[in-house]
Amino acid sequence: MADYQLLLQVIIAGIFLVLAIVFDLTKEKIPNWLCLFAIFCGFSINSYFAHLSGLMHSFIGFSLAFIILFPTFIFKILGAGDIKLMMGIGALMGPQLVVWSIAYAIVAGAITSSLLVIWRSGFSGCFKTLKRYWDCFYLRTYFKPEEGEVAGQRVPYAPALAIGWLWACSLNQDISYLYSSISHSLFS
Repeated sequence: MADYQLLLQVIIAGIFLVLAIVFDLTKEKIPNWLCLFAIFCGFSINSYFAHLSGLMHSFIGFSLAFIILFPTFIFKILGAGDIKLMMGIGALMGPQLVVWSIAYAIVAGAITSSLLVIWRSGFSGCFKTLKRYWDCFYLRTYFKPEEGEVAGQRVPYAPALAIGWLWACSLNQDISYLYSSISHSLFS
């Protein structure tokens, strides 16, 4: 893989993730046009630089993101925009990086989501949710979350996806080499 191809992929993926964070935090929705443009860029860049093998690389990354994340949509853990965004990142960066990005995003999401809901509802909201879970378990009946509870809050997940992607990029040898060669040429 050429250095300029990888540089282009990293820059474009970073731009898409920053835009997704902005939309997710302000509008609570990642627009379809952004996700479709990311998918289009991924397939275009990879097929331009690596032809048929690049097209397959994009298709596998795109498909893996869908296969891994679609169950989270079915169980209403993630929204469709989050999944389509990662499909675009998979088309751009390929299967290995998207799988690691998703794995690290799960860890980052657990931390950022917990901090965000505690910040929004306080510890009293956590205790309300724990009490409701206990009541559901003890009485074997489901009770909907009340106002001010942790469980009833929507959490934007684009920041966690971006953190997972950054984490995966920081551990990727090709991207680390690219970063060190660019920083060496800029600062020497």
